[in-house]
Amino acid sequence: MLSVLGAVQYGTSKVFYKIVPHFDAQELRQYLHQVMATFRKTGKDVVIVVDRSGIHRAHKLDTTFDHYDGKLRFHFLPTHCGHHLNPIEGFWRVMKDCIGAGRCFANLQLLYHRTRQVLMAHHERPIYVFHW
Repeated sequence: MLSVLGAVQYGTSKVFYKIVPHFDAQELRQYLHQVMATFRKTGKDVVIVVDRSGIHRAHKLDTTFDHYDGKLRFHFLPTHCGHHLNPIEGFWRVMKDCIGAGRCFANLQLLYHRTRQVLMAHHERPIYVFHW
């Protein structure tokens, strides 16, 4: 299995991502530290829009939020809301189409390579631009 954690920055459509073997609270904690390493120097609070998945509500994340002393927080979307409220969902949809949704890869390494290729191409010329 291969998972991609990510967030779209409002205004720039830049995607901050991490490719992981599986999505769990520990991988999410490490991703949050990477996001904060990038944005902490701006002096602005970081708010990440998330759905109500159990992983986003895991108590294992409490120490991470405490560590950033209110400078990092999740904004939880209402249950069963449309994807239009969370910009990363639109990006995931486009990314899956670019990778080849429903396509079989001979092995995980090929899928990883194609995923990285699409993510890197997005930074050169965005495949998805978020608009409200």
